[in-house]
Amino acid sequence: MLPRSLLRATTAAAPMRQSQWQLPICRSMATKVKKPVSPTKGKKPQAKFDPKDKKPEEMQAANPEFSLKEEAELRRRQLAEDEKNPALDVGPNGRPLFTSKSSLSLLTKDDTNTYFKFSMEELKEVLPEGLPMGMMKEFEESSRTALLVRQCFIDLRDNFRRAADPSLVVNSKAPKARKQIVLDGLVSCGKSIALAMLVHWARKEGWLVLYVPKGWDWTHGGLFYKNPQTGMWDTPVQAANILQDFLKYNKSCLQGLKCNIHDPIPLGEGAGVGWPKGSDKMPVSEETTLYQLVEAGLNNTHAAVGVLVRLRRELSKVTSMPVLIAVDQYNSWFTFTDYEEPVTVRSCRPVHARELATVNAFRSMMHEDMMVGAFSHSTAVGKLREELPDVPADARIHLPRYSVDEADTVCHYYLRQRLVKRDAFSEENWKKIFFLSNGNGTEMRYLVPFMR
Repeated sequence: MLPRSLLRATTAAAPMRQSQWQLPICRSMATKVKKPVSPTKGKKPQAKFDPKDKKPEEMQAANPEFSLKEEAELRRRQLAEDEKNPALDVGPNGRPLFTSKSSLSLLTKDDTNTYFKFSMEELKEVLPEGLPMGMMKEFEESSRTALLVRQCFIDLRDNFRRAADPSLVVNSKAPKARKQIVLDGLVSCGKSIALAMLVHWARKEGWLVLYVPKGWDWTHGGLFYKNPQTGMWDTPVQAANILQDFLKYNKSCLQGLKCNIHDPIPLGEGAGVGWPKGSDKMPVSEETTLYQLVEAGLNNTHAAVGVLVRLRRELSKVTSMPVLIAVDQYNSWFTFTDYEEPVTVRSCRPVHARELATVNAFRSMMHEDMMVGAFSHSTAVGKLREELPDVPADARIHLPRYSVDEADTVCHYYLRQRLVKRDAFSEENWKKIFFLSNGNGTEMRYLVPFMR
């Protein structure tokens, strides 16, 4: 009887315990449900911030944490308003901040430490191969296509002007004109910009210029083959790109120049198509122009390298107009390339730049042609020795960084372009930035906005 009574008592208490557990659960769920908040009467929703409805001075006070895009838009509007006030174009000691000359050919020593205004459309037309990275960065951050006129550029331009026309030498004490120059210097001293300005001036003067903005690309990427006929390495992809860039601005000049060398051009291995079938040489007639020669190299991948090598020899024989070869990142032609030659099953030998047929044809400066090369520290080539092979001993010129006077003009220009607030700008502050950066143009542009 006792077990049966205990069983009945347990079954009777089970529903009660279940209801006891359900009650707290329901209460807890009821406490989590929140009542909707009724809108307060008499209050209007907060208006959204619209930068177009407020003046530039009120935007920062209304919303100090607006995004970088809105900040750039604010600066653009302020610069547009500043263009209506020529009184702001004042440099150090009340001098004009911008030169009034309309051409790089008209610049004199009196225009140094002023800014020359460019047109982006004209720059893309005259330099279709591409602009230096430092120049593009300067235009982007300053919001204006203008560059500082430096004395080193004036000297570089006048040197090649005298080299092209010796009759311009009037003063016997003037320095001897150099036809081959290598621009060297510290990081961010303006080598690439000076070279691009020189090419811009030469092309506006009617010169035939082969401009290489990225010499590093000649030794990296693409396909490479060992040519058993020459013993050199052919890079047909790079050769086609170089010919295409050379044709962009010089097409009209090349159409009026005939080839002076009529020897057949040897053909090599094409880009991914192997060796040519049939004849291994491309004939050159007496009526062939340099434009037709370049077009033949573009249309036939087997002839791209041979045409580029022949083009270098043809440029030396042009006498109807001055010819200039300008190479940026020139130091990358004196070190190893991205290519390797298998030696054994487990080892490879790095290929040097001088072993490439294209580099070997253009690297040497031991000739009478006008040529200028600029070293670039962005390629991580490293420091080269002072005496370079195939380069005259007196060809290297060291470009200086900004001087105190140049830094003064640069900081006033950044003040004009609203990179720094006027209440924070002072002679003491910009000199601190100059000495802190040691005249490095890139670092000065970065530090100027931190004036306080």
